[in-house]
Amino acid sequence: MTEHVEWSEPEAPAAPASAAVTPADAADAARLVAFGLQPKLQPARDQEYADLLRRYREDPPFARLADAVATGLGLIVLEVSPRAGMAVTAAEDSVFAVRMGDYARRTSADGGDRFLHGLAHLAVAAMAFPRPEDLADDGYIGRVTVNGVDAFVRQACHRLEERAAEQGENTDPASDAPGLEAAWRIWARRSATGATKDARRLAGSTTGIVAKAVTFLTDSGFLQRTGDDNGGTYRTTARYQLQVRDLAGSAALAELLELGVVPVTDGTPTLLPPQDADDLELVADAGLPFHSA
Repeated sequence: MTEHVEWSEPEAPAAPASAAVTPADAADAARLVAFGLQPKLQPARDQEYADLLRRYREDPPFARLADAVATGLGLIVLEVSPRAGMAVTAAEDSVFAVRMGDYARRTSADGGDRFLHGLAHLAVAAMAFPRPEDLADDGYIGRVTVNGVDAFVRQACHRLEERAAEQGENTDPASDAPGLEAAWRIWARRSATGATKDARRLAGSTTGIVAKAVTFLTDSGFLQRTGDDNGGTYRTTARYQLQVRDLAGSAALAELLELGVVPVTDGTPTLLPPQDADDLELVADAGLPFHSA
């Protein structure tokens, strides 16, 4: 009589409990991303948000899971920290992406205005962080005003006009011509406040366009309004600094800085007034940070 022996494959070792992703983990990761999509929410004022941020920093598998959730939604994680929370930006193909065309059409269907709205955002970024070290310093807080941004762009227009005259270029292109220089020239021809008798700020004026830009940035948690002087004063947030860092390599911002209106070559920010300042008709009380060259 023989003894029957049953053979079986050796059992695989059980995976560590920490490696298993549970539905609760996925829910927490999605919850953290949802917090990140509320840019005005500060971690210091929400205990659940602060706890999830701490878990992200201390639990690498959870961090990878949260990053995967963000990626699946078409979001790019810029930073996860107590100061910025879960700072995310939308990829170009994300459902959360804000299109400049859609943004501008809420105010005007004119093609030239879309360039002006884009230029307003670009100018706010350049004035908020005029030096590379400001952009790199997590503790730096930039400050801008509506009238200041408008006057800054008008000085850029003046500088471009001088450059075009020196090179013998056409200084009066069609108003709907694409390109950053065309946008600046359109800006120079546009009224700063509008044509009302009491000089109220119209939506289509250049200060109206800047006001819309800073209002959008404030609603998005990128700026905080601090007062009403000079058309409205604002300070930057950590989230906006991260956004501008992401923009810093763009050709448009580089072209703006290369004009010399905000020199950064020696590390000293300077908004240089043109020689014929009386001819510019700048907005009164622009609040610009003029310094000696």
